[in-house]
Amino acid sequence: MYNIKNILVALDLSDIDDTLINYASFIAESLKAEKVYFVHNIKKYEISELFEEQLKDLNLDEIIGDELNEKVEQNFKAPAEWEVLISEDPYSESLINYIVNKYEIQLAIIGNKNKAGGTGVVSGKLLRMLKCNILSVPQNAKPEITNIWAGADFSNASKKVFELTEILQNSTNANAKAVHVYNVPVQFSPYVPKENLDLKIEKHLKERYNKFVKKLHLQKELDLEIIPGRDTGVAEKLRTKANNSKVDLMVVGDKGGNTFSSLLVGSVTEELFNQDLEVPLWITK
Repeated sequence: MYNIKNILVALDLSDIDDTLINYASFIAESLKAEKVYFVHNIKKYEISELFEEQLKDLNLDEIIGDELNEKVEQNFKAPAEWEVLISEDPYSESLINYIVNKYEIQLAIIGNKNKAGGTGVVSGKLLRMLKCNILSVPQNAKPEITNIWAGADFSNASKKVFELTEILQNSTNANAKAVHVYNVPVQFSPYVPKENLDLKIEKHLKERYNKFVKKLHLQKELDLEIIPGRDTGVAEKLRTKANNSKVDLMVVGDKGGNTFSSLLVGSVTEELFNQDLEVPLWITK
């Protein structure tokens, strides 16, 4: 059972900070989190030698801490306790990983800055390193969840996706749908007519899904949407479909496995994580 008590929010003094704080406030209130840690890493090694003289007498930790405390005070409305943590570390990923372990963080909220061309703290390394859930939030995300897509892999590892989705449904009254993207095995394509192959695979997937959900004993049944991924990559197909379907949260697993689907396989999850998504992406661990 998921129990999100402690949340980490990675801030970097950019325009996306307000979005992240507002979204963290919404999530913390919806899931009744106990404490939220707002983390900023000062990379002093990136400061040009041209400014070292001007900055040598300034206490950057205190100045930035005051600025972030004021910003959180203005935007964070949830009843949970919160704290701003300022640090100086050459590697933001290592710092975040340390805080996740030290404070027993269950969810790390980070900004998706791929479209802006910035790196922020978003990286495949962070995705692989953290042992907690990760929620990647794009610049213009609204603090609401009304329409959820849950990645269906039918494996034991993907059960956590449905468990979390049901918790989010109960907490936000959102609608939810199970989504499965499959790729037709290339070696079969020349020998089996496309229509026959698609029908056989979809029938097989629906049967597997029905068996899968019966074991979960969900309070709310989720309809299954099957998306062929032949013409493009799975991550790109999901991104396009989600943007056109007014989805405001995608939930996927960090790993999984299936003959026909690569939705929850680590490499595809990482690719999806690094997409210019217009909707928040929640990766369960």
